[in-house]
Order: sequence, then structure tokens, then C-alpha cells
Amino acid sequence: MDAATVKVLLQNHLPDCEFHVQGEGANYDITAIGVVFDGLRPVKKQQLVYGALNAEIAEGSIHAVNIRTFTPEQWQQQG
Repeated sequence: MDAATVKVLLQNHLPDCEFHVQGEGANYDITAIGVVFDGLRPVKKQQLVYGALNAEIAEGSIHAVNIRTFTPEQWQQQG
């Protein structure tokens, strides 16, 4: 598994979001930006992203994931 593959999995699951993925092996840092996160509780945001990776996590291809989610407005404020 590599960062590009993880990004494709995420884009297929949440096509209206932008993703930045870093990492290698089984550990990844994911930044997800999308309108879909607007108004959601932090746990629900995480669940949306994890939904794209459940199979890989279950089989052990992905071991650790650090997820940060933003709406487009929040992302712009991050600079």
C-alpha cells in the first residue's frame, strides 16, 4: 500500500472531496477537505473517511491513520 493508492480509495468513496495523503507502509496522515463535513460531529467526519478504508484496515494493509477534516472554508482559514 502506498499514499497514492490510499488517495484513490478515498477519492472513489468521497468523490466530492480533496485529499492530501502522506505516509508509507501501513501508516498514513490524511487531510480531507469537502463540503460534506459541514455541520458534522468530529466522530461522524472520521467515520466517513474510515468508510473508504475499512477493508484495508481489516486485512492489515493499513494499520494507523491520522485524519484531519475541513470544510473548504476551514481549509482556506488554515492557509
